Amino acid sequence: MISSVSNAQARRLFLDRHGLCAPPKGSGKGEDLAAVIDNLGFVQVDSINTVARAHHMILAARRPAYKEKNLKLLLERDRQLFEHWTHDAAVIPTAFFKHWRLRFGRNRETLAERWRKWQRVGFEEKFDDILKRISDHGPVTSATVGEDEKRSNGGWWEWHPSKAALEYLWRTGDISVSGRNGFQKVYDLTERVIPQEHLNAAFDQQETIDWAARSALDRLGFATSGEIAAFWDLITPQEARDWCQNALADGTIIEVETECANGVWRKVFTWPHMPEMLHALPEPPPRVRILSHFDPALRDRKRTERLFGFHYRIAIFVPEPKRKYGYYVFPVLERDRLIGRIDMKSIRDEDRLHVRAFWPEKGIRMSKGRLERLEAELGRMARFSGVANVTFEKDWLRTD
Repeated sequence: MISSVSNAQARRLFLDRHGLCAPPKGSGKGEDLAAVIDNLGFVQVDSINTVARAHHMILAARRPAYKEKNLKLLLERDRQLFEHWTHDAAVIPTAFFKHWRLRFGRNRETLAERWRKWQRVGFEEKFDDILKRISDHGPVTSATVGEDEKRSNGGWWEWHPSKAALEYLWRTGDISVSGRNGFQKVYDLTERVIPQEHLNAAFDQQETIDWAARSALDRLGFATSGEIAAFWDLITPQEARDWCQNALADGTIIEVETECANGVWRKVFTWPHMPEMLHALPEPPPRVRILSHFDPALRDRKRTERLFGFHYRIAIFVPEPKRKYGYYVFPVLERDRLIGRIDMKSIRDEDRLHVRAFWPEKGIRMSKGRLERLEAELGRMARFSGVANVTFEKDWLRTD
């Protein structure tokens, strides 16, 4: 029985569970793409399009052949995925839909009260009208409801009442996202979006708690109860703690120590077959990969720092004079190490991907081979974002 896992082993296992330890190959469409998303559990959706939107970058990092239309087909034609919330908006395998009934019910209990406290008035009176309109006339967007209501260019806290009603009805499962126009959500009745086999699947709360804990641990490889709860953000920390205590008592899981990047050892839960998991790990490919800010492997920033010694934060809300790096820097992975971060942007009307700066991590030497691998990845990123060329600032390589 294994009792400790080295930092190198922990990094590789974690990357393997997130699809980043094997060579990046595969069609990136159809069943292959569905399997990638199923293995990850979900893919976070984000609107910022500095190079490409986060969900597309996440998939392209694992399947270089991936095309943006392939995700749309799984979502809108095949209905193998649905869009809802984990810790944020995400696309999720439709096979998991029944477990989201736990979230729907809990949102129904808490969301309306919370929004009333935020003085978001009038949205509850819109429920019946919106549901009838969708039922009678088909899908809607936030732009096509509440036409007579005051609009604002502000953030979510300034939604007009019908927009807030749409969001509430989506969060509680009455309506679903049937597709998107550009990046604007299109809503329809859930019964028209989710295939019957998943829509009518029996729901049991305890079964969902057990599924959420098991499937999170599968995808993390090793975790504390808090990390298990946070993975889907579907069950409470107390439910995750209770599950871990019971599973530990009956031998379903074991407790081991994992080594952090700074040499500190940390107790976590894992499966009894951890030795077989470690033995089966592939050698990470030498290829450099530029990751999205919202890549599942980086979602938990504290875990990233513990495993890789990589402190990473998004600076889009930080005033420019206070930024240590750029506005929207991307993490860079090589083998099983995060070797730096890069500030780049696709300038589409000039047909180029422009690199402002690359900052190697401490101790990372930019050898000729490593630089060539980074430049090859930049070429791939340019093509993926729809531009032909890569250009560089004069002092882009920050090796001082």
